[in-house]
Amino acid sequence: MQLRDALDDYKRHAGDGTRFPGERRTVSGRFSGGNGRLVHVGDDGELRDFGYPLTGRTGLVRSRIGLAVGDEVAWLDEAETSQRYVGDTALVETVHETPRATVTRHDLTLGDAHLTRASVEFADGDVDPADASLVVYARFAPDGRDDRVGQLRYDDAVEVYHADERDFLASATGFADLRGQLPATFPELLDDDPTELPRDRDGDRYEEERLSGEVIADVPFDDGVATVATLLTDRAETDREAARERLADLFADLDDVDALAEAAADALPSVPESAPARESVVADLRVLSLLSAPSGLRIAGPDFDPYYEHSGGYGYTWFRDDAEISGFLLGAADAVDLDLDDWHARSARMYVDTQRPDGSWPHRVWPRNGALAPGWANARIEDGPDVDYQADQTGSVVAYLARARATGVDVAGLDATLVAALAGLDRTLEPDGRPVVCQNAWEDSAGRFAHTAATFLEAYSELARHGEGLSVDALDDPDAVPGAASLPDDLAAHARDRAREVYDALDDLWVPERGCYAVRETLDGGIDDRLDSATLALAAAHRSFDALGAADGEGGAVDDERLDRLVSHVETVVDGLSHETDDIAGLIRYEGDGWRRADQLSEKVWTVSTAWGANACAELAALLAAHDDPRAVEMTARARDLLAHVSPGGSLCEPTTYLPEQFFDDGTPDSATPLGWPHAIRLATVALLDDELPQFADRAAADDD
Repeated sequence: MQLRDALDDYKRHAGDGTRFPGERRTVSGRFSGGNGRLVHVGDDGELRDFGYPLTGRTGLVRSRIGLAVGDEVAWLDEAETSQRYVGDTALVETVHETPRATVTRHDLTLGDAHLTRASVEFADGDVDPADASLVVYARFAPDGRDDRVGQLRYDDAVEVYHADERDFLASATGFADLRGQLPATFPELLDDDPTELPRDRDGDRYEEERLSGEVIADVPFDDGVATVATLLTDRAETDREAARERLADLFADLDDVDALAEAAADALPSVPESAPARESVVADLRVLSLLSAPSGLRIAGPDFDPYYEHSGGYGYTWFRDDAEISGFLLGAADAVDLDLDDWHARSARMYVDTQRPDGSWPHRVWPRNGALAPGWANARIEDGPDVDYQADQTGSVVAYLARARATGVDVAGLDATLVAALAGLDRTLEPDGRPVVCQNAWEDSAGRFAHTAATFLEAYSELARHGEGLSVDALDDPDAVPGAASLPDDLAAHARDRAREVYDALDDLWVPERGCYAVRETLDGGIDDRLDSATLALAAAHRSFDALGAADGEGGAVDDERLDRLVSHVETVVDGLSHETDDIAGLIRYEGDGWRRADQLSEKVWTVSTAWGANACAELAALLAAHDDPRAVEMTARARDLLAHVSPGGSLCEPTTYLPEQFFDDGTPDSATPLGWPHAIRLATVALLDDELPQFADRAAADDD
């Protein structure tokens, strides 16, 4: 998104009650892509690239497509439009009903290429197809620039370049006409009204034909079909001859809808027909693939606010979100019969590669290469105190890597990474058994949080369960990792002792008056007893801890008093954060949450919190079932009720099958869409309910009757 576009959107939406001006929203429309370039196909048909964090290439920042008949152009974004995914794929079909014709488009992103195939059926038999063409307006921003950009012209393609990035627009049928134009001028930017683009050709501005990233092309139809493609390249990796050959091959190989659908199907993991809630599972895997870089790291969501006007940006990898997603996928793969071995290995490899020398992981990184990304929680890299550090991120990564090791994921350096991480966890655990003062999961306050403690409990428990054979000897130089040299010989037993310390220390955060665990101990030593959906992580963490006792034949490590407290906590949080209007139902993030309310007076509902509630109830139900506790039935029913809100057909699941981060009370979706984290939670919860708790489904239904 360029500043010109942000200002244009600001003019269009300033003062709106549920839209934040200056953003490039993705709450409608669908994405195409997977493991690389990410292209948004708006519900009006506009194409925009969102893949810079994944590939380092900016590509398309604006576009329009129109149908020209003679001298008249009908822009398809002004026509009545419907849209869907084709089957289980990321092939997007968009149908535009113009006054003269029906235009059916198929959009597919493969690697760094995107194809748009448009077929036209004229309602008026008097129209001569030879008089019609597809009009394509495209603005590229190679290297993220909209200045100092040039064009090279070929018979069937145009190359837009700056320094390193070279972007191509090509047509299978050539160009009947091709022209450029300069971006919005200063007077246009300062005008109160937004600028309508593209403009008419200006004969006095000869330089605009070559000195901009904006192209307007007339593409002839051949037997009612016109196909255009864009390709993003780096000059050091792909020369222009190779780029043009790639485009020619794409046109030759993908010359009909069936070929596009077949190529799209190959890009995503297959889902068995027998999978539970199959539509939901397909949608979740599609989203997680869309948000993934070739490295395996994922952006949290498409970056709708790159200028940080209303947020801190979303097009980065947070190790909390990413490791939680990896863990959910690892747990769900066997239950749903998914082949995700490559995904598991890529994630583990990147976590090994991005670990810091002190055993921790940084705030956020660029997913394409793991380089440090802009952030505000890099205290362990900067000088000064460590308060602005998010210790839960390290806990989440450790829990995943320990589980991955146990399932046979084998990447170089994994054992050394776990040993260094164990030393890092120890150094951020206070003598009282709870983690140090740090930032919370929501990144908006500091203290000693129950959620952080939950991630430590889970991390230590998973290391204790799966740490057999771990040794300090895995480190090349133990003295180079703070605290590693003083670790004992039996690291699994040490992790078990630490897990018990955290388990016992959680009693310090119990609030009997509310029947729940406090969200945090504040900086002045007080107890913040607000309800917070992040504390729902305690359910899964205790299930991991309980498995330690079960492994020893002791029937589980969680005692009866803790079970009672967990049940009370989960019920209190779910009931206390539940929010319902005529349009939506779900959980708010936490009591007093004021972020992105706009004109709304109350907290907004979050899909992450709602899905987390469903998962926590399911995890707790499984824990209760392991203890032969009859409360597992009711907790399973709660899980299913909450899951319904974020499942296809639920009020928090868009017709696209996407889960936006937030919703206003009137049902307007907001913020990053789709957000990867709730999709992974949804997938894991579906798998858990089907794989481990099916015996309670009929009993819960009978109780309802």
